Amino acid sequence: MHRSFSTLVRVAVLGTCLASAQALASDGPPSNATVNFGAWMTPLDRFPNNSPPPANHHALMPNQVTIRSGGSVNFILGGFHNIAIYGEGKQPADVNAGILTTPTNGGPPLIADPAGRIYRGLDPSLQPVDRVEVVRFPQPGLYLVICAVLPHFNDGMYGWVRVLPTP
Repeated sequence: MHRSFSTLVRVAVLGTCLASAQALASDGPPSNATVNFGAWMTPLDRFPNNSPPPANHHALMPNQVTIRSGGSVNFILGGFHNIAIYGEGKQPADVNAGILTTPTNGGPPLIADPAGRIYRGLDPSLQPVDRVEVVRFPQPGLYLVICAVLPHFNDGMYGWVRVLPTP
């Protein structure tokens, strides 16, 4: 009986130590984050397929996320938006909003500045208005994320992904 109890105590202590180590390992920024890229304002009745542009809140929420290198950001797009991500050092004032392209099926012009761009999302005129784009960030750094729809960018629709080294 004493031997069984002693083994049980050892197993319990080992389990507690492993749980504590796992809890410590999970401290710090997560490997993944979610950013709302635009959102529909309320009250709004979108049935059956009503998505009026003035009913969309043009913002990134949250405006900055922090993840570990190798992690991903899930961008939940609500509305006619186009993701463009720029590498370390690019500031909103550095984006050349004079380099434009036209969406395939019409809509406002899209910023097409390739300098320092590491990701450009799908043509929003060819996609459902609401969708998800998942982007992986393998390298540490501070990345500028903008809505490349020109009027949205001009209204301040941008934010940041801060990527920390993986311990």
